[in-house]
Amino acid sequence: MTGKERRQQLLDVARALFAEKGFDGASIEEMAHRAEVSKPVVYEHFGGKEGIYAVVVDREMQSLLDLVVSALSAGHPRELLEQAACALLDYIDNSTDGFRILVRDSPVASATGTFSGLLNDIASQVEHIFGLQFSARGYDPELAPLYSQALVGMVALTGQWWLEVHRPGRDEVAAHLVNLAWNGLSHLEHEPRLRSRDHSSA
Repeated sequence: MTGKERRQQLLDVARALFAEKGFDGASIEEMAHRAEVSKPVVYEHFGGKEGIYAVVVDREMQSLLDLVVSALSAGHPRELLEQAACALLDYIDNSTDGFRILVRDSPVASATGTFSGLLNDIASQVEHIFGLQFSARGYDPELAPLYSQALVGMVALTGQWWLEVHRPGRDEVAAHLVNLAWNGLSHLEHEPRLRSRDHSSA
């Protein structure tokens, strides 16, 4: 096995182990055992558990970000919402181990970033689209960041729930998410007020 192949093998083993046991529950000893190598081989490639964890998290974050960004490349705004929701659900379905790792609190967040930081990156992509659509429809484009964070948060939290229950099917979940988001967005009030506050102050 070449050095590059060995490195990839260790990353695959570590990814599965971190998803199964979390950072604290995983050990270099078990990684080495599963990869059928000695512990020094793991240290040689990654320097330690923090090093291999950082690489695993960075790869997963980039993979998910690339999927969502590519889904937001073109089309009608509603189609963009559908593509983004499907991209996240596809990632959860096809990269379950990776998603489990991302949603855990990262013990080396300063080196790898966090899941919330990744969601901010995705929201910034959505924000650009919202800003254009808000301007075209007479809404304040400065509110685009708020709405993009709300939308991405809604999809991400639903994704975490769906990871555990895995029903209904992906397309149905995406359709319901888009139904709530799109039909809510299509009837936005220009100056929303809290009705409960209005009643209480009357």
